[in-house]
Amino acid sequence: MTTLALTVLTTTDSPEKAETLARGAVESRLAACAQVSGPVTSVYHWQRAIETAEEWQVVFKTTEARYEDLEAYLLAAHDYETPEIMATPVVRASSAYLAWLGREVANP
Repeated sequence: MTTLALTVLTTTDSPEKAETLARGAVESRLAACAQVSGPVTSVYHWQRAIETAEEWQVVFKTTEARYEDLEAYLLAAHDYETPEIMATPVVRASSAYLAWLGREVANP
């Protein structure tokens, strides 16, 4: 059986918060890996206005089987009222990487 890998993206307003989200997900085995990058400039509608903000992106590597738990963690740990949480299926990846990813996020 093949593991369906996902990348899950969120953003936050500081590098410290981004690293805390990343570390918590990896320590809890909700993600095998998380990468923090930024700053990025986000432009978006919020409360009837167009906002611009400096943010840091966190990309989590996980499986479809762990997505629900990762989403629940992000909703609980994130300080945004409506955090961005978007999952994208990984179309192709090396078999060795997928095996590692699956082992790292296997339910303890």
